[in-house]
Amino acid sequence: MGAIDVFAEVNGMPLADAAARFAAAGVPVFPCVPSEKRPLVRRGFHDASTDLLQVEGWWSRWPSANIGIPTGSASGVEVVDVDVHQAGTGFPAFRAAHREGYAAAWAALVRTPSGGLHVYYPTGSERVQSSWQAARAHVDFRGDGGYIIAPPSQVLRPGGVRAPYRLIVTSGDTPAPVDAARLRDFLDPRTPIPIDGARPARVSQRGPNTRVLAGWVAGRGEGERNRGLFWAACRLAEAGTPPDATLHALGPAAEHAGLGAREIMATIRSAYRTTHPAPRAVTDSGLNERRLVRGSAGRVLS
Repeated sequence: MGAIDVFAEVNGMPLADAAARFAAAGVPVFPCVPSEKRPLVRRGFHDASTDLLQVEGWWSRWPSANIGIPTGSASGVEVVDVDVHQAGTGFPAFRAAHREGYAAAWAALVRTPSGGLHVYYPTGSERVQSSWQAARAHVDFRGDGGYIIAPPSQVLRPGGVRAPYRLIVTSGDTPAPVDAARLRDFLDPRTPIPIDGARPARVSQRGPNTRVLAGWVAGRGEGERNRGLFWAACRLAEAGTPPDATLHALGPAAEHAGLGAREIMATIRSAYRTTHPAPRAVTDSGLNERRLVRGSAGRVLS
């Protein structure tokens, strides 16, 4: 029995009982902050366990803790996360992907507290699929290296209302693994990134479109964010864009992708040193950390 089979049983259960039920079914779990998504254990999803004594100990200490489940090979489930937030909704993109056959054969649908959707799929034995974000499509993939909050957990919504993760339906058909790479390419067509050290070509003879580059940087997932920002900054540097203007254009997008301010500045400096080797080409006054746009994580950068 796996996570999908347990979902129908845990509706209405106390969280401690539900966590124990998952563990008894062989699904590793770990505790998260009550009404939130942050792990309570030091190593997060890496500490997830099926040991009933460990699980009972956690929920004895934190009886209101939400239930986290690592995705990918650890649990046997992968999840397409369809977001709904102020910046937009992922339902149109997901419906299009489902219609084209990129997201069919799901195992279960779970309504999230925001009104979004967790679409569960079984893992495939032939490949490991890592987690990623398609920010412009408002759709994420939770595979290896990720986790989800499982029913019957709840999250505190604006206004003090607690909203649950709730199973909508399980599939009546035989579910099949989703091809995460094909789904991502459909949701977020990516321009190839040149190999490290290569000098990227200009976008066009008229120069790069900063809005297009910013939207592209915002959609880079883990493992691509630094190289994507470096590549985009090189294009702007080659076009003669001042470094401060490049920071203003790409900084919020890089923050949206998950990079910190210091990392963003260092990457842009490196891009300018690569394209304009003269020492005076990039100075600290040209890249001012205070120019980074605060609170940009929820902004649509496309």
